[in-house]
Amino acid sequence: MIIGELLQMAGGMSRREAAITLARADIPVFPCIPGGKRPLTPSGFRDATTRDYLVYRWWKRWPDANIGMPTGPKSGFDVVDVDVRGDESGFAVFQQALSAHLADGEIARIQTPSDGMHVYYWTDVAQRCWQAAGAHIDFRGDGGYVVVPPSVLNTERGPIAYRVTSLGKRAERLDAVALRAFVDPRPVPMSHTRSTGRTSTAALARWVSRLQEGERNRGLFWAACRLFETGTSPRDAMATLVPAAQHAGLETPEILGTIRSAWRNSSAEPYGPKFTAFANPAARDRRPGSGPCLS
Repeated sequence: MIIGELLQMAGGMSRREAAITLARADIPVFPCIPGGKRPLTPSGFRDATTRDYLVYRWWKRWPDANIGMPTGPKSGFDVVDVDVRGDESGFAVFQQALSAHLADGEIARIQTPSDGMHVYYWTDVAQRCWQAAGAHIDFRGDGGYVVVPPSVLNTERGPIAYRVTSLGKRAERLDAVALRAFVDPRPVPMSHTRSTGRTSTAALARWVSRLQEGERNRGLFWAACRLFETGTSPRDAMATLVPAAQHAGLETPEILGTIRSAWRNSSAEPYGPKFTAFANPAARDRRPGSGPCLS
């Protein structure tokens, strides 16, 4: 049973029953204050466990405690938090990310007490948490946690529970780097507003090569989008950006993934063999009958 179905079932349980059920399903949990999100244990989400006897003890001591779940590889789930603040929310931006195929593969959607939304994705890699305050989108990955159903928060409207609103049809890993670059794009450098022609393309490559840690993936995503929007082929984009991004300190698999996401975001035709042939040398060199076909 996947987590969406578990959380849906947990909606009809007590918090202690739900916490034990999740722990027995190998989903680590920890207690948070009743009606709130602050952890009750000394090390917070780092204390999360699947040992049901410890979970039983916690909720025997704090029967009304809310249930926290660490995000990232520890639980196997990343979460996109679509926030609502007054008249502003992240729903429109998240819908745009869905339309750009940058948020596909969700497992479940959870309505939060603030009328926001937690969107769950499967993961087996560590992707750092980030916040895009202007877009009202947060990403909870490695080093983060969320409160899960049937937990209840005390709000101005009274106690309101987290609840499952929909389940996804397939589970995919979210590319948090590409999503962040999309929802929180870098300002366009004025000197690079034109990315056609040999000189400006070279200038764009130089700009990518000088990006610092914390801005490299977003900058690479932006630069790749600019190239693809002007009709640059995957081959030429790879030739321009891969060496520059390597010089900036990015690893090749990360570079290819970011450029692939930019191609998917910028091109009307979905990436597939046309892109894969350039992004995967092994696939490019493969001859018919020499190995499994690319899907």
